[in-house]
Amino acid sequence: MRILLVEDNQVLADGLVALLRGSGYAVDWVSDGTSALAATATESFDLVILDLNLPEMDGISVLRSMRARQERAAVLILTARGSPEERVKGLDLGADDYMIKPFDVSELEARVRVLLRRQAGLRSSTVSYGKVSFDLTSRTFSAEGVPLDIPAREVGILELLFMRAGKVVAKEAIMQSLAGFDDELSGNAIEQYVSRLRKRLAPHGLTVKTARGIGYYLERLPEIAE
Repeated sequence: MRILLVEDNQVLADGLVALLRGSGYAVDWVSDGTSALAATATESFDLVILDLNLPEMDGISVLRSMRARQERAAVLILTARGSPEERVKGLDLGADDYMIKPFDVSELEARVRVLLRRQAGLRSSTVSYGKVSFDLTSRTFSAEGVPLDIPAREVGILELLFMRAGKVVAKEAIMQSLAGFDDELSGNAIEQYVSRLRKRLAPHGLTVKTARGIGYYLERLPEIAE
């Protein structure tokens, strides 16, 4: 899942980027409203964490422009402006949640998880497909209760496939979700990760199928009669 952080305080931004990347998210950071608007116009994000007091263009203007362009990324406003009027204005313009600085880090993480779950159309924090389950809170996979040891990049791909189980996920969407502005992630690298995932999932009755020229999707393997 890919997050854009829009925050002009570099110390706070560095801490939040480290926190969110440590949780396995792809995170990009910009420090002004103009850059935020350009980023959301050219890149695909699942969540935008948006400060309101920004140079060049304030956060409310960024939010208004995003929603006018019908961009569907969830927006979490994170600001020192705490008046009821400011909150109402932000929510009315299309923000999905609102947090006041200073904030508790664990609460921020929880709200991020809720918004990303809502973006995927999920009500439960656990998603299952066949014998494999994904816990959105811990971002871990298990098979019949036994944890699966899957590297972070492969977790990111499998998470996308689980969130959209039964649907094809475009290779470009996977590349955008896993890579930030400064990352280089090729189509060949995605194919290698998918190949490794197939080997990890096969013993648990799942595989990742290729929709040629489009992307990938999850499928149950046929059960072999004993």
